[in-house]
Amino acid sequence: MRIANQVPSVNYHLWKPCNMKCGFCFATFQDIHSNILPKGHLGREDCLSVVESLAQAGFRKINFAGGEPTLCPWLPDLIRWAKILGLTTSVVTNGSRITAEWLKSVNGSLDWVALSIDSVNPSTLSRTGRETRSGPMSEHDYLRAIDILKQHLVRVKINTVVTQGNLQENLADFILKARPERWKLLQVLPVKGQNDHTVGKFVVSTYEFDDYVRSNRWVEAYGITVVPENNDLMTGSYVMVDPAGRFFDNVAGDHTYSRSIIKGGVEEALRDVSVDPEKFLSRNGRYDW
Repeated sequence: MRIANQVPSVNYHLWKPCNMKCGFCFATFQDIHSNILPKGHLGREDCLSVVESLAQAGFRKINFAGGEPTLCPWLPDLIRWAKILGLTTSVVTNGSRITAEWLKSVNGSLDWVALSIDSVNPSTLSRTGRETRSGPMSEHDYLRAIDILKQHLVRVKINTVVTQGNLQENLADFILKARPERWKLLQVLPVKGQNDHTVGKFVVSTYEFDDYVRSNRWVEAYGITVVPENNDLMTGSYVMVDPAGRFFDNVAGDHTYSRSIIKGGVEEALRDVSVDPEKFLSRNGRYDW
């Protein structure tokens, strides 16, 4: 059976550059920057080709991620193309560039936005590196971005990476104000070649992560779906594509890359990586999207 039949959602990390410097980021792609992809991304036509290949292979939902994908000038083209091809479309973003003008550029083709929000405390955001040159976003900034998304009928998720930086905070009160459909809680994941030089001070134990989940899970009583993902559930449960147009996995503790999708096709490239459909289901990867 094809992987797309079992794991119908794919994360396309199309853009290496980011306007924030989160010290725990596990998708920096520094390992491909020097010799594989100096610019940190493919050109527009190749990106369109990757999206088409994924749709033809049977994937039904595509999450555009990075880096920060909204820095890509042709992201609106990719979103519109994915929608034409019949895919449910999603963008995983830090939210700093979400505006009404940008949303108009996607012309109603964007179904979901997953906002990366770990804290609404400016000091916490600065300490962890989740800030632009202008500084961290405020609670007001996040709520304004969410309001704009909902006005444009875009469904909202929030992704929170649980680290030593925000472990003692309770984000549930903010989540109740934001009212996302889903709130994903992610245990910070160390990955060799991505964050091993900076992640040490952010690592939390599974016990600490579970305690954070317990402390914040009461929002489920208000209709918000809470999706916790510890390191075990995250590892090997995603179909992921890197900025060079290759599948990759993190099963061995670092990123293992496949052959090029553009050169060899999706089915051949998928043979080079490991994806566990049972873990995908266990982390609630299949839902009404």
